[in-house]
This record gives sequence, structure tokens and C-alpha cells, in this order.
Amino acid sequence: MAKMTIDNKLGVNRFNVDEENCHIQVDKQHADHDEVNRVVRICPAGLYKADDDGVRFDYLGCLECGTCRILSQDKVVSQWDFPQGSFGVNFRKS
Repeated sequence: MAKMTIDNKLGVNRFNVDEENCHIQVDKQHADHDEVNRVVRICPAGLYKADDDGVRFDYLGCLECGTCRILSQDKVVSQWDFPQGSFGVNFRKS
């Protein structure tokens, strides 16, 4: 049996993305690199990326776990809400 990677596991989920309303707002210019790196490391979907200008974020593929919201404490993640009804992740078994 082939080893299942994170990308394989995430690939079975379905996402109905509300492209007009991002449910997470990020301070992309946050100056504290330790805070930025903490959010980058903790996101299970790998949606945060640190670069020289701060943090890049893509909410497409969000698992809606809220880990970034809790860990950030309104520092890097300035606003976090669940997606509007009928939007978001639909978890599936492989």
C-alpha cells in the first residue's frame, strides 16, 4: 500500500469557495516575524507562507479548523469567521 501524503488526504476533500467573501483577514504586513512563522508552521493545510514582505495567505483550501485564529490572537489573523452557509470544506473519506 502506498504511503498517503497530506496532499493526498487533503485532495479528497471538496471545497465550495465563496470567491467574493474571504472568511479570514490577515495582516499581510505584520512586523513580528516570530508571530508570522508560528502561523505558517501551524496551519494544517499549509495556506500561510512567509516572505520578505510579511505573510502570504490563500483561503482557498481552508479546513476551517480555527487553529490560526486561536494561535494568532488577533495579531497576524485579524478576523476569522466560518464561511457563509453552503460554502466551505466538505470532508470526505478516501
